Amino acid sequence: MTTNQKWLLGIVLTFLVIAAGTAFMALMISSLAGGELEFGGSFGNRVGIVEVTGIIDDSREVLRQIRAMGEDESVKALVLRVDSPGGAVAPSQEIYDAVRRLRQEDSIPVIVSMGSVAASGGYYISCAADSILASPGTLTGSIGVILEFPELQEVLRKVGIGFEVIKSGPHKDIGSPFRQLTDRERELLQEMVDDVYGQFVEAVCEGRGLERDSVIAVADGRVFSGRQAVTYGLVDRTGGFREAIDVAGRMSGLGEKPKTVTTRRKRASFWDLLDETAARVKSPAAGLGLGSPRLLYLFR
Repeated sequence: MTTNQKWLLGIVLTFLVIAAGTAFMALMISSLAGGELEFGGSFGNRVGIVEVTGIIDDSREVLRQIRAMGEDESVKALVLRVDSPGGAVAPSQEIYDAVRRLRQEDSIPVIVSMGSVAASGGYYISCAADSILASPGTLTGSIGVILEFPELQEVLRKVGIGFEVIKSGPHKDIGSPFRQLTDRERELLQEMVDDVYGQFVEAVCEGRGLERDSVIAVADGRVFSGRQAVTYGLVDRTGGFREAIDVAGRMSGLGEKPKTVTTRRKRASFWDLLDETAARVKSPAAGLGLGSPRLLYLFR
């Protein structure tokens, strides 16, 4: 090896050592200062943070993050940041159940921090927590369920389009946008909506420790400000995200201003995007809102 090659190799090695040392020091400083680190890079016990934002249409990513928090022994409490108007019923219920399991099976206290909106399904999942904090102006509540679908019969008739349906039973195409509901079908759907509404009320009663009558009195779909929600017992206290972290620290024995940790959000791969695009091409009616009726815990 020539002298110039040795000199160049020395520069490269020196640069690598400095870069590694800088990265390690930044990690240590963030840890000691109570900064937020991604999952797997924490030092000592911390408060985990999971976000639920936007329309709740698919629970898998949130469930993955909650499960990861439960498997990390350094996570002693969880702050669930909810900024969502709700969404589909089943994903909302799945997140609710995952939060309850985290509390009961992993003995990890969960504190909800409500953002600008935490209504309907967003409120449903919040009820699984040990404590709920909302800003005074947060929109929350909207306890109820919606089943909706378009009715295009008259429009199609005007343009001369009709549909023939061969079905195995009288209600197999219930909710079709191409014909009106019968009175019996409307009764059947209302019974189903009432049942799912009852599940929402039960979750609020159990999670908030409220009597059914007091929940029913406010469970007519209306929304509340965060301050109003405290008055009705739907929320424990007003406070922001930082206050929620402090509450989590106290409940878990970590004290005020605990260090926090989040998980890396899984990025959609090229194949995931391709599958989603293919599904929309195969079912263009679903993309236009003409698919099967869906039960929603959703604040419009």
